[in-house]
Amino acid sequence: MSFASSVRHFQTLVISFHSIIAIETVEEERVETLIHTACKDLQMMVFEWSVAQGLMRSPGSPGNRWRNGSDGQRPTPIGKTTDPLDMLRHLDGITYRAIYWLKDFGRHLKDPVVARQFREVAHQFSFNRSTLVITEDSMRLPSPLHQEAVYFDLKLPSPDELYQTISQVMRNLGSRAKVDLSPEDIHALVQAMRGMTLKQARQVIAYAALADGKLIATDVERVVQRKAQVIHEGGLLDYLPAAANMAQLGGFQGLKAWLQRAWVGFSPEAHRYNLPAPKGILIVGVQGCGKSLAAKTVARQWKLPLLKLDAGRLYDKYIGESEKNFHRAVTMAETMAPVVLWIDEIEKSMGQTSGEGDGGLSRRLFGSFLTWLQEKSQDIFVVATANDLSQLPPELLRKGRFDEIFFVDLPDAAERQAILEIHLQRRNQAISTFHLDTLVQATEGFSGAEIEHVINAALYRALYEQRQLDTALLLHEITSTVPLSIARREDMQRLRALAQERFVTVR
Repeated sequence: MSFASSVRHFQTLVISFHSIIAIETVEEERVETLIHTACKDLQMMVFEWSVAQGLMRSPGSPGNRWRNGSDGQRPTPIGKTTDPLDMLRHLDGITYRAIYWLKDFGRHLKDPVVARQFREVAHQFSFNRSTLVITEDSMRLPSPLHQEAVYFDLKLPSPDELYQTISQVMRNLGSRAKVDLSPEDIHALVQAMRGMTLKQARQVIAYAALADGKLIATDVERVVQRKAQVIHEGGLLDYLPAAANMAQLGGFQGLKAWLQRAWVGFSPEAHRYNLPAPKGILIVGVQGCGKSLAAKTVARQWKLPLLKLDAGRLYDKYIGESEKNFHRAVTMAETMAPVVLWIDEIEKSMGQTSGEGDGGLSRRLFGSFLTWLQEKSQDIFVVATANDLSQLPPELLRKGRFDEIFFVDLPDAAERQAILEIHLQRRNQAISTFHLDTLVQATEGFSGAEIEHVINAALYRALYEQRQLDTALLLHEITSTVPLSIARREDMQRLRALAQERFVTVR
């Protein structure tokens, strides 16, 4: 949703007698712009309240002579209104139309007296079309207020807002930084900043410009690196830029061919025929056989950034917070589209449970995921990976949920050779010095991860013994390793028997 659309939506809520609007955000700057832009057309006054300043006429309120701090002063707080209850009692009885923006107010509603007074003011405002706007970074309203409030979803900044931010920063910097960006460079810079708040975008652009006195095309990479840090620090997602994705996948020719065909679904020709864009794939199979690498390969083959959702990060001890975490994660993905969203070990967050351990949380998350997967309109391709089929809800395996369900089996001889070559070359080893046929035969029943472990262990031994890595050292490590295909033979046989009947092989 563009910022202009957000303004129109906010205005509609105000004039349709919604007396409580709740906004979960850390971007108070954008809330201020939203409210003042909306109220300029509505010809409504704006008041702000915080526990530090009390209630005052907003500097940007229409008709306010203190607008933008032109006199270098801020308005004087109205009476003794720093206390939440005193402020609400002051509002009780006011009849003129206005917007009252109450900052960080959700926490004060835990007091039953404050909550009761707040409801009475809201009831009065519903008749004169005044509105209470409450903001907080994470809000949990008491039950009665939760039913009365409307939640306004303030999306992360749109490309238009980011373009404006770049222009604003460069105007403020003036002669301190030289700008040498083509229109294509500016577009790449905006794409790199998607998923950041305006404040974060402003800071990273200013830093890139001031670090060497210029803003040029190579600064896009610096912005991308900072964005990866910002997303990781958010605690829900990890970000892998397309340029940094070096995933190499041995074998999986069936999956790679499917990806080439599926990419056509994002083309203008597909849209012309009203074909839906591909939604995603589910990859199930043996541990260590390349499911995670396959997710990275999807992003690399399509030259898209990769977002990884770690299921364990979603869970929160407070009721409703886990669902909010999921909403924040998919909102971030929607903001950054087109993107590949990788949900690792999906059975751990949305799998079947008895319902006793998590109070039905896994089922609620699963329901939210299915709804979002069916209704999403942005170009987000979901790659879900799973190890344990028994924990996956039957609804997830039904045809139509995903575009395809792939099964990853133990690598065959050709795939084992490709895996050996990839990892030996990655460790600066000359392939010609090894007897690959012998190694391929010796690693039958090994997963890709187990083959990589063998090479690492043999190379450590070679370094310790101060000798070159050779076939004999690798064979020694191979014979010393018990692969999962032996250690968990029965479980693996059941998985392979079930999957081979129902799913498509990646080969």
